[in-house]
This record gives sequence, C-alpha cells and structure tokens, in this order.
Amino acid sequence: MIAAFFFTLFTATFRPAAPTVGDPIAIDFPAPVVLDKSPDYEIVSQRGAHVVVRTFEAKPFVLSGRMGGVAFTNLIVPVRSVLKEKDAMAPAPLIAPRREAFPRSVMIAIAIAVLLAIGLIVALVRRKKTPVEVVPQLTPAERFRRIVMELRDDEEALRRWARLADALRDYLAETGGVGRELTTLEVVARMRSEVVARILRQGDLEKFSPWGTSGDFENMADEALAMVPDVVEERAA
Repeated sequence: MIAAFFFTLFTATFRPAAPTVGDPIAIDFPAPVVLDKSPDYEIVSQRGAHVVVRTFEAKPFVLSGRMGGVAFTNLIVPVRSVLKEKDAMAPAPLIAPRREAFPRSVMIAIAIAVLLAIGLIVALVRRKKTPVEVVPQLTPAERFRRIVMELRDDEEALRRWARLADALRDYLAETGGVGRELTTLEVVARMRSEVVARILRQGDLEKFSPWGTSGDFENMADEALAMVPDVVEERAA
C-alpha cells in the first residue's frame, strides 16, 4: 500500500501546474482511478485514469480514492489564491466606459434617408398643386362625329372604310338596340337606312374582299355626319 501511494504521488500529473481557486484541475493517473467524495473538492468528471476536480478554497487539498485496487489518501493538490499577498480586499474603482465614436457610415445613411424623404415630400406637394386636366365625357354622337371627321380629313389614313364601319357599329350599339354581334344584313334590315347599308358594306369589302372598295369616301363621311340626328330620332322612336 505504501509503495502504491509513492507510485501515485510521483507519477500523477496536474494541469495547470499551479491551479488557482475555481480552476478545473485535470489529473492523469497511470491506471484507472476512482476518487472518494469530499467536501474539500468537487469531482467534475472521472473517465478511467483521467479525472477533473476543482475547489473554491484558497488552500491545498488532499485527494483520496482507489487506483488499481489499492487505496490512497495523501495526494496533495496545491491551490493558490488569485488575490495578492496582504490584499486589502477593496473593490476596484468603477471606470466609466469609453464612449465610442458614432460610425460615419451610419451618419451618411441617415443623411441620405433624410434627403430622400425631403425630396418625396416636395414632389408630393408639387403634385397636389398641379391642376388636373379634366377631359369631358363625350356622348356617343359626339364621339362618332369626331372619328368620322378625322377619317374624312386624313386621306392617308389606312382602312378608312373599315374604321368608319366599326365606328358606326359602336355608335349604333351605344345608342341601343343594335348589338355588335349582329351581321351586316341584320343591321341593315333593322335600321332601314341606305347610308348605314352603304357604309357597312364598304367596310366589309375592305376587310374581306381582295378587290377592295369603291365610292366617294368624303361624300359618304358627310352623309354619315348628317344622319346622326336622324339615327337618334329613330332610336328614340
């Protein structure tokens, strides 16, 4: 037993070599060891020949236990205090934390955000002050007259007959009773108007016939303008 004690004393290694209060102290033995529990130290872990202990008293303490079936009781672990000799135990003076400089990048980002906000407010104010142009709502008759006059005055306009026929169909549909889904024959039969018949037929020829159209467009446009009141009277009747 004495031989085992000296063997343990001279072969066990400590880390750290000079532990202080509260430090985890790793001890490696030459063989698996089981430490005894003691109020002088705390067993943090035990794995085979490696153990970790610690104490919160500033004085050496003695380990005891069994290694390889042999008991030992006098393994002294040195522990020193973290305080200096004859320490007055006075608390350290409080030092105000150093004020860190505000990051320049944050200042730049804030300045950009402020400028953008000011620009947005100015734009909104100017937008409110800008008068809004109110476009008067055209009646079906006024809209039809405008389209007819534009087509009549523009000799270079493409597909004038087809566009005139479409405008006439829109006008008849808006004034009631003549749907856009009706064929030319159905519209002509319902309206009983020579002007309507000629415009719709010329429009169909321009859309579908390879031989094109014939007739005086300007004269027919004038007749279309002149017939608008008559169409309104027919729809009212």
